[in-house]
Amino acid sequence: MIRERAEVVQVESDYLLVTTQLKTGCSGCAQQTVCGTGMISKAFADRRAAFRVLKPAGQFHVGQHIELLLPEDALSRFSLLVYVVPLFSLFMLAWITGHLLHWPEGWVIVSSFIGFSMSFYLLKHWLQKRDIQVMQLLSVQQID
Repeated sequence: MIRERAEVVQVESDYLLVTTQLKTGCSGCAQQTVCGTGMISKAFADRRAAFRVLKPAGQFHVGQHIELLLPEDALSRFSLLVYVVPLFSLFMLAWITGHLLHWPEGWVIVSSFIGFSMSFYLLKHWLQKRDIQVMQLLSVQQID
């Protein structure tokens, strides 16, 4: 299970509105004061993500800290989609337009990158519709 600490900012009848602190990859290194990545992470240190989760049984109040649990396989599946689908569309469009349609190289490149971009757009909208399923996979545990 992937665990993330969150803070309750609003309690509704069926949902909790929670915020999490977005972490950077660089936080514990001794070279953080002289490293470019460490300095950039300090400049954007106060980044928060807010979203709704299904409210489990129990009493929740604003300001309470909870723990969100997500199965690793769900994250792996969605990560694989986000990486593989755009690359697959890029290569397939390049192959189709170049080898099957015999387009000039410039048009092959342009069409491939348009398809690459469109795959991100379509994935974004498809994944937004699947947020409900991801919300059902999240488990909420009280820690305060």
